[in-house]
Amino acid sequence: MSEIIYQNLFSPVVLFFVLGIVAALFKSDLKFPNALSEALSIYLLIAIGIKGGIELSHYSFETVINPIMGTLFLGIAIPILTLLIMRFMKMDLKNSIGVAATYGSISVVTYGATISFLEKNSISYEGFMNALVVLLESPAILVSLILLKILENRNAEPIISSQNFGIVPASARLINKEVLKESILGKSVLLLLGSLIIGLILGENALATVKPLFIDLYSSILILFLLNMGLVAGQRLPEVKKYGLKLLLFGMLAPVLFGSLGVFVGHFVGLSLGGVTLMGVLAGSASYIAAPAALKSSVPEANPSIYLGLSLGVTFPFNLILGIPIYFAIANWIQ
Repeated sequence: MSEIIYQNLFSPVVLFFVLGIVAALFKSDLKFPNALSEALSIYLLIAIGIKGGIELSHYSFETVINPIMGTLFLGIAIPILTLLIMRFMKMDLKNSIGVAATYGSISVVTYGATISFLEKNSISYEGFMNALVVLLESPAILVSLILLKILENRNAEPIISSQNFGIVPASARLINKEVLKESILGKSVLLLLGSLIIGLILGENALATVKPLFIDLYSSILILFLLNMGLVAGQRLPEVKKYGLKLLLFGMLAPVLFGSLGVFVGHFVGLSLGGVTLMGVLAGSASYIAAPAALKSSVPEANPSIYLGLSLGVTFPFNLILGIPIYFAIANWIQ
C-alpha cells in the first residue's frame, strides 16, 4: 500500500497538481488564460469520450449491461446517501442538494489520472469503462434535483392542472427544461457523449486520425490541465475551511465511503482489477464541471463555495494523492 501511494505521489500529474496548489497558496502570479483552460477541458472530454467509443465498439450489449446497471445504481444511491449525511450535519436543504449533486456526479480528471496510474503500473481495464463515465455524469444531478422538489413540495397544497382540469400535486412539476438542458446537454456531457458515439460508430477506423492527438499526447496534456486545477483548488481551499471541521472531514471521508461502495459494485458486476478500481474512482470522485453548471441555474441559493470548494479544494486533491491508491488497494484485496 505504501509503495502504491509513493508511486502515485511522485508521478508527474500529481506533482504538477501540487505545484499549482503551492503557487495559489503563496499568491504567485502564475495563471492560465481562460481560453487555454477551456481548451484543455474540451480536449480532455473529447479524448476520454472517443477512446471509450472505440473501445466500446469491441463489446456486445450482453457484456456491458451489468456494469451499466451497477453504474446507474451508484448514480441513484450516492446522492441519496450524501443528502442524508448533510441533513444529519444540520446543513440547510439547498446546500445539501448542492453537495449531493456534486458528489453523486463524477470528476473526469480524477478518472483520467487513474487511467494514467493503471497504465503506469501495467494494469489493464475494460475499454467500456470510459462509456460509464458518460453514463454516471447526469443521473445524480437529476436525482438530486428531483429530491429537492419532492422535499420542498411534500407539504404543498394541490394545484389545478390547466391541461386536464384535475388535481395535481405541486411536486409533479419536478424538473424543467433548463434543468434537463444543464444535466444532459451541458458541455461536459455533450462532448463526452458525442465523442463516445463518434468513436462507437467509427471504431478502429478512427484511430489513424485521433491517435496522434487524443491518445498519444493525452498524458502530457493532462499535466497542463492538472497544473491549472491545482491553481483553482488552492484558491478554493480557504473557502471550505470557514465552514468548519465537519465539512472538511466529509470531503476526505466521503470519497473513501463512496469509493469503497463503487469497488464492491464493480466486483459484483464482474469487472477486472483495473475496472473495479475505476468504478471505485467514479463513485468516490466529485464533479466540478457538470454539477456546478446545473446547480447554478436550477438551485441558485446553494452556495458554490461549499459544494465547489469541497469537490475541488478537498476531495479532488485527496483522490489524486491518496484516494486512487486506496481504491486500488481495496480492489486488489477484494479481487
